[in-house]
Amino acid sequence: MVALLRAVNVGGRKLPMAELRGLCAEMGWKQVSTYIQSGNLLFSSASKPLANETALEQAIEARFRLKVPVMVRTASVWSALRSANPFPAVARASPSRLMLILPKSPPAADAEAVLQARATAGEQVKRAGDVIWIHFPEGAGRSKLTPSVIDRAIGSPATARNYRTVAKLEELLAE
Repeated sequence: MVALLRAVNVGGRKLPMAELRGLCAEMGWKQVSTYIQSGNLLFSSASKPLANETALEQAIEARFRLKVPVMVRTASVWSALRSANPFPAVARASPSRLMLILPKSPPAADAEAVLQARATAGEQVKRAGDVIWIHFPEGAGRSKLTPSVIDRAIGSPATARNYRTVAKLEELLAE
């Protein structure tokens, strides 16, 4: 499985990955590893994804005193998300400017339209199943599609990963 933690190791919200791996091992998870410092966790567990989300959120809050939304998906679901990318040409040409927005809950029915209406500078928004993909041709840093705007449109907390990270996580899950 893959767990994405929202907003860790940014803005003073420190969560050392070595300590996170240790916490997960204490929880009984196997094959625990992390990828870069931005809250990408790979592991094996007999529990369902939602149970793992809840357990990890509670454990992080108890150990680190941080409220961190966690999104867990199985390896097969992760692979399907990547395969459903509606911007394959962008993924090849500028993978760092294509973001997968992974929400805790399925996006609101109008989330794509609401976000596209706020998009500027050639940004394109597409829903693919229960995720949103956004192409930021000028980069995400100056976009009006901020995390709070995205959360409100979707209707739940979400976290973003660029296509390069999405692909690398799929590769690591297959090992």
